[in-house]
Amino acid sequence: MAKLTIVYYSSTGHTWRIAQAIEEGARAMGAETRLRKVRELAGPEAIDAKPAWKEHLEATREVPEATPDDLAWADGFVFGTPTRFGLPAAQLKQFIDTLGPLWAAGGLQDKVAGAFTGAGNLHGGQESTLLALHNIFYHWGSVIVPVGYTDKRIPAAGGNPYGSSFSDGRGQGLPAEKLDAARYQGERLARFAGVLAAARTQAAG
Repeated sequence: MAKLTIVYYSSTGHTWRIAQAIEEGARAMGAETRLRKVRELAGPEAIDAKPAWKEHLEATREVPEATPDDLAWADGFVFGTPTRFGLPAAQLKQFIDTLGPLWAAGGLQDKVAGAFTGAGNLHGGQESTLLALHNIFYHWGSVIVPVGYTDKRIPAAGGNPYGSSFSDGRGQGLPAEKLDAARYQGERLARFAGVLAAARTQAAG
């Protein structure tokens, strides 16, 4: 059974919903999962000024915060973040910056990796944010598994080959096609995580 860790940051809930859909897809493939948020860094004044932000924090209060152990445990992982000027949010980057010791010990290499993101605009930096996360995976020696155009759910959701993405400039929420594509990403990551896990076990035995 593959083990997949989903690490995300979400301010108002959209990235959180994509993370849930990815977990649903991975579990449908028989994977064991850990869904983890990263710590909020914004101060109360910024959060209180946006009711949806505060409401989401309250709604996900019980979601565990990610730790390096969650990645050491996994056969693969996927990181999700809203785009911030074409880059990952500071909250996710801060967590990533704590992973140096695990990386140095080889605890992130040869594991499946993927990414997902969203922005308020159709061309709001989704692809550059995904590629920025991929740059981190190159340093770790992880095995990046993009969604490509390997399933009809990808073009139906807008056709981003790098990973699941969305835009919500009109505040209308996430269409079913975006969630379907995210479930497919979870399925695909779980499948390849299982392949790599089996290969590691065979090599060790």
